[in-house]
Amino acid sequence: MTGEIDIDGVFLSSVLISAMIALIVSFVLRRLLTWLGAYRLVWHPALFDTALFVILWAAVVTVPSPLKF
Repeated sequence: MTGEIDIDGVFLSSVLISAMIALIVSFVLRRLLTWLGAYRLVWHPALFDTALFVILWAAVVTVPSPLKF
């Protein structure tokens, strides 16, 4: 992903869009992990959440986009 995305004349950075997608997926995954009780096994939840977001962001950037902007 490089460049900007044009949404009705407003240019948004592709980095911002990929970070927002990763953040939304991270929120959903955190809720699922909380519901499953997986945080009982995590030593430092804030550090785990940050690492989860970084991994998801890297995955979003790595996966090729089917849309051409």
